[in-house]
Amino acid sequence: MLVVLMENQLLSPQQVCQSCLMADQSGQPRWQPGKLRCGRALAKAPENLPEQYECQMGFRIANIEP
Repeated sequence: MLVVLMENQLLSPQQVCQSCLMADQSGQPRWQPGKLRCGRALAKAPENLPEQYECQMGFRIANIEP
């Protein structure tokens, strides 16, 4: 599950990506398993933290596995 990381909160990508020109047709980030196509991977996080990416618009996105 992808979430957008803001200073003190987690947001659903729907709240942020709906108006992004890089989003897919449903207003979601362009995600392929293991890769954010509308952004870049950040440095590998320690094992206890989820993978993090930075989108083209500058938001930090994390892949949180349930």
